[in-house]
Amino acid sequence: MLGTIRRAFPRTVPVLAGYLFLGVAYGVALREKGFGLAWALLMSGAIYAGSMQFAMLGALTQPFAPVTAALMTLLVNARHIFYGLSMLEKYKDTGRWKPYLIFSLTDETYSLVCQGAPEGEEQGRWYAAVSMLDQAYWVAGSVAGVVLGQLLPFDLTGIDFAMTALFTVIVTEQTADAIKALRQGTLSPAEALFPPALGLVCTLGSLLLVGKDSFLLLAMALMLAGFFLRYRGERGGERA
Repeated sequence: MLGTIRRAFPRTVPVLAGYLFLGVAYGVALREKGFGLAWALLMSGAIYAGSMQFAMLGALTQPFAPVTAALMTLLVNARHIFYGLSMLEKYKDTGRWKPYLIFSLTDETYSLVCQGAPEGEEQGRWYAAVSMLDQAYWVAGSVAGVVLGQLLPFDLTGIDFAMTALFTVIVTEQTADAIKALRQGTLSPAEALFPPALGLVCTLGSLLLVGKDSFLLLAMALMLAGFFLRYRGERGGERA
């Protein structure tokens, strides 16, 4: 297994760069909330969901609301349902590695696993090596962030913005991809405009309806329903 990990490492270097930076930001934010090293290890090892871990920072310092936490987790990570469906064939014969592969399937790991295993590598072992390396980067970054937050006396104001910045980058990249696809003619204007328009309408509508303290769950539920209805409509059109 160690040999497979060594061979998989070069493939995961881009994830290493991103996860260390974001992990440190998360660890510093966790420390700023008053939580120490054990919490960084526990949350990054057991939850291992960057966006959800950032979202949970506020919940850790508020009265426990299990229903809200469960709904938020489901909505924030709903995309993993589709990831999982697309990985059924790849993970079918991975044997004892399968439970861990399912648990550790993040966005970045998904992009690497979709490339498949190199010729001569056993698939289950290769996918596990990539997944282990990616999670190790995230845990290491989180731990380093907590340690830095303890040792370095710097102003932590605004550290919570790291996740917002990440989502801003993702939206920017997706917008650039959509523009490129429009120019190439592989995407129609309606297909390109629907996701951002739905997100904007649902977010602003929820903000006006329930206020800034409660709009997130409603907005995400509405967006999920909107995408589902669009999917059903497209499937119905194909049958017709």
